[in-house]
Amino acid sequence: MLVRKVARAAVVALGMLLPLVAVAAPSASAEAAQPQALVRTLYYDASQAQEFAADWDKAAANWNASVVNVRLVKKSAGTPTNIRIYADNGWPRAYVTSLGNGTVYMGRQAVQQGYHRPRISTHEIGHILGLPDRRTGLCADLMSGSSAPVSCKNELPNAAERAEVDRRFAGSLAAADVRAAGFTPHSAVECYVY
Repeated sequence: MLVRKVARAAVVALGMLLPLVAVAAPSASAEAAQPQALVRTLYYDASQAQEFAADWDKAAANWNASVVNVRLVKKSAGTPTNIRIYADNGWPRAYVTSLGNGTVYMGRQAVQQGYHRPRISTHEIGHILGLPDRRTGLCADLMSGSSAPVSCKNELPNAAERAEVDRRFAGSLAAADVRAAGFTPHSAVECYVY
């Protein structure tokens, strides 16, 4: 009889402790065993961006605040260059050679027409990150480009644009051939105009 009472008390005590064990925080060793997300770093060179260098730094900050699978970092000595940035008197444009690589121009023509410089630079980096022009005319859509009104000051990607970039750079995709990700330029170099 005494053995039954002790056994019953042990079962009750164990039953009370079990939920506490189930909701306990994972140990440091369990967290260390979790795979870490792969973040691809892209280096941009704005040394030839002339008066627009700060706009490209703003574009990098906009994307870095918006996505998690890719980081844009200003090139320093000894680092590779993924994105070359120039300024000229034409229209803003991007020449994409592969996902995360290419050349962009801040064309003064759009700036002279009144388009918001940080919107232009963030839009052009969007092409390097794999986004096409969408020409919706909506200010909320970064990739609508110059189809949005000149008064548009939105310089941040919308939720769908953020998700698409994160998907393109997710995990093993960052190191995979871009054609496997569905990003296939029509030619060796894809050109997009703001």
